[in-house]
Amino acid sequence: MTEKALVVVPTYNERENIIPLTERILGQPAPVEILIVDDNSPDGTGQLADELAAKNNRIKVLHRQEKDGLGRAYIAGFKWALQRGYEYVLEMDGDLSHNPSDLPALIDAARSADLSLGSRYKNGIRVINWPLNRLLLSMGAARYVQIITGMPVADPTGGFKCFRRATLEAIDLDAIRSNGYSFQIEMTHQAWRRGLRVVEVPIVFTDRFQGTSKMSSKIVKEALWMVWRLWFQHGLRRSPCPK
Repeated sequence: MTEKALVVVPTYNERENIIPLTERILGQPAPVEILIVDDNSPDGTGQLADELAAKNNRIKVLHRQEKDGLGRAYIAGFKWALQRGYEYVLEMDGDLSHNPSDLPALIDAARSADLSLGSRYKNGIRVINWPLNRLLLSMGAARYVQIITGMPVADPTGGFKCFRRATLEAIDLDAIRSNGYSFQIEMTHQAWRRGLRVVEVPIVFTDRFQGTSKMSSKIVKEALWMVWRLWFQHGLRRSPCPK
């Protein structure tokens, strides 16, 4: 029997992107399903998602009552997936910045690893349509994480990933505290520090052409202090715990 794969897509005001995104995901050779986790978008993203789900049983929708952060949306999606027996659970942005054509490579990499990461900075820089200051901030954040935690990941803040089911089961999802982009750092660190195998898959990242970015100074500040918390939480270790 084919192992089931689910792409979790958190949305907030992504109505203009949701149709082309779902069409491109479902058009991939990898037989994946989609879970749209909508935070009660005022632009009607959730209603449109319901319409798409009614027409295609590979599209599922999880409605949340309010905008409660990226991390909380993903945790809700992960729990939904674990309850329904999916073997591979993927994260993907809802703004078309991640290329659905990379989904098969992420799943293939996860077959021999515990977590595969779509990396913008592994073996070069592959970012399109970002201003220089945003690129430098992202690359600086990656180096900051490496120095403090010792985690040897070129792109720890990226949000295009594939978890094996056992990896999510090994992590206490209720204990994950970060909620912005630092959520990505925390989830990868949780897997890495347990000695699980984390691999990076080179991808091309294209910044959104429609809608507005969710980046804010609050999100940046959360990431700055959260990295230190992870290091202390790991007993000031800069290497995984022995298995």
